[in-house]
Amino acid sequence: MSRPRDSWSYRARVRVLAWLAAGLLRTLGASWRLSVVGPSPFERGPFVGALWHQGLLVAASVWRRRGIAVPVSRSRDGDQIDAVLQRLGFAASPRGSSSRGATSLLRAMIRRVRAGETLAMLPDGPRGPAGQAKPGVIALASAAGVPIVPVGVAARPAIRFGSWDRALLPGPFARVVCHYGEPFDVPKKLRGAELEARLAALERELHRLNLEAEARLLRP
Repeated sequence: MSRPRDSWSYRARVRVLAWLAAGLLRTLGASWRLSVVGPSPFERGPFVGALWHQGLLVAASVWRRRGIAVPVSRSRDGDQIDAVLQRLGFAASPRGSSSRGATSLLRAMIRRVRAGETLAMLPDGPRGPAGQAKPGVIALASAAGVPIVPVGVAARPAIRFGSWDRALLPGPFARVVCHYGEPFDVPKKLRGAELEARLAALERELHRLNLEAEARLLRP
């Protein structure tokens, strides 16, 4: 029988697993041979970072200690992800899902971006299909009045997990590429066909950046 989520034993288990996972990511990340391509978006004001779900573990290591917020679900898995991210120096995650509390989650994220926070979103999450963007990231950037910075990641050698997103975990001393695209401006009050067009353009750019990151790994 699963433990109640408000119980001491459940919270302790989450903390211990978060400590172990964050420690593993810090250790691995310290050994990676990281190449950053494109202008760093952290030199500017708040933005919404966007990358495919498969790159979450890479971003969790590369972006640690920057106070970025990453929205996660209200599930038990979400509890664990939030705990790991906070251990790595991310801000507390806005919690919600596409099926429950989506509107209140979007409002909370808009408030945080307008207050100066940077958010990172996984446009094909939380359940996929992988590589297919959902409109939440466009809606957030449009309402908050900030650009989206698309990001591509690649690594070799790396483990590919068997989950729907084929999550990527670079091995020790792996070559890792983090490819920042140009800021992607989103007009206010996008609706209907305009929103769909922007979403399709973002999806194409994310695929392009991932392919370019992969190509860089093939170079000597």
